[in-house]
Parts: sequence; structure tokens; C-alpha cells
Amino acid sequence: MSVKSMTGFGRGEVESEGRVWMAEIRGVNNRYLDLKMKLPRGYAALEEKIRKKVSALHVRGRVDLFLSVTGNFSDLQEVKVNHELAGGYHAALKTLADSLNLPLEITVKDLSAFPEVITREQKDEDLEAVWPLVEQVVDMALAHCNDMRRQEGEALARDLQSRLDTFTSTIDGIEKNIPILLADRQKNLEERLEKLLGNVQLDPARLAQEVALLADKTDVTEEIVRLRCHIEQFSSFLREEGGIGRKLDFLIQEFLREVNTLASKINDASIAHHTVDLKSELEKMREQVQNIE
Repeated sequence: MSVKSMTGFGRGEVESEGRVWMAEIRGVNNRYLDLKMKLPRGYAALEEKIRKKVSALHVRGRVDLFLSVTGNFSDLQEVKVNHELAGGYHAALKTLADSLNLPLEITVKDLSAFPEVITREQKDEDLEAVWPLVEQVVDMALAHCNDMRRQEGEALARDLQSRLDTFTSTIDGIEKNIPILLADRQKNLEERLEKLLGNVQLDPARLAQEVALLADKTDVTEEIVRLRCHIEQFSSFLREEGGIGRKLDFLIQEFLREVNTLASKINDASIAHHTVDLKSELEKMREQVQNIE
């Protein structure tokens, strides 16, 4: 089986030249693919590349990806001197000293203490150079997350197949009971007619017609055939690659539709608990299917 859950977690980390790149991916249930990314400052240009990698493995689900880089960024630090501003401060101090008839004693150290004279800026990283590292940690996180999703998906598939087998057995039981139910209803019809008509002889042709109508109303052959077809499809989907969650969810709805029709046609207390069991099993299957990609 190759079923995958939408729930999973993965982490990747790599160190290079004093810096550490780390990626974390968390996946939970969602009807469609909803990818949210939090990237370091200056890494926005890599978003599309990362998105393609994630969407290649995640068909649907809410996926949160966190990428960080920590460590030594001294090679990206740049110190700048604002000569014009420093000259302005110096000229202002000289004007002040002249106006107060004071000696001007100012050093480079004094000027550097004024705001914005000396600034430190961080340059953006060369994204082409760091992309192989980013790609590596994202691939690691995706692989770990995918392994977790596959393990949970296989457990879900086994549970669904088991419930499908139980569902099939219940259908088999209902199908075996239909002839007995029909015979009982035919007998009850004959007894009611005898009581109503008393000594009047029943018309065999008329009785046969009524029995045929009764059998037609109770005939659930079409519903059972469709249910068996859905069962085969459901089991087949559990062995497919790729996203199958929506297909399974659709089949669950079809199962419920046929079971409801079957229950309304049979309308018998002795079989009613079997249809209740079918619906209960389908609801449990629906809950599990909501976790499948």
C-alpha cells in the first residue's frame, strides 16, 4: 500500500563556513494544498524553487515550512562612513566654538560618536551560492516528513481495508437474508388475504402478481451490485500511488447513498440493525479518509 497521510513533520540541518541552515516542515489536514513559508530576510527569491519542491510531494494539506540561518555573518557585514555628515558635524562644532570664542578640540573619535556617521550594514547573501545548501536542508525535511506521512498512511490504509472487509461481510449477510425476508412477506401476504377474504378462493394469478410487486419493492439487487463495485474501487484506490483522499471521500458518499436506498427498500426490523452497522462503519471510514492525502 502507498497511501500517505497529510499529517507529518520533518527537519533538515546542514552547517557550512560557520553558518547553520535549518528547515522544518509540518503538515496537517486540509482540503487543498495550503503552503505557508517563513524565510530569512533576503531569501524571498528562493520561495518559488522551494514551493515547487514541496508541491511535488504534497498534493493537499496545510503545510508550514520554516527556514532559518544562524551563525557567523561577519563576511556579510559592511562598515560605512558618512563623510558628508561627519563634515557637517565638524562645521557645526567649529561655528559653535567661534561664536563662543572657545578652542576647537575635536578628534575623529568624537565625530564617530555622532549618530549615523559610522554605520554597519548587512549585505544580502549570494542566493545562487547558498541555494545548494538550502535545497539540501529542504530535501532532508521533506524526506523525513514524507516517511512519517507514509507510515501513518499505511496504518490508515490497513484500518480502512479492515473496515471495508467488515462492511463487505455485512452486505453478504443482508444479501443472504433477502430471500428469507421475501418468503416471510409472501407468507404474511397470503395469511392477510385469507383472513380478509374468508372462504373466497384466492385467484392464483392475482396472488402471483401481488407477490411479484412485493418482490420488486424489496429487490435491492441493483444497490448491492453497486455497493460491491464501490467496494472493489475503494480497495483498488488503497493500492494506488498519489493523492487518493478525494476519491475515497467521494466513494464514501456513494456508499451512504446506496445504503440509505437499500434500508428504505428493505424496511425490515430484523435487518435494520445491519444497515445501522453499515452506516456506523462508513462514518468511521469517513473520519479516517479525512486524514489521507
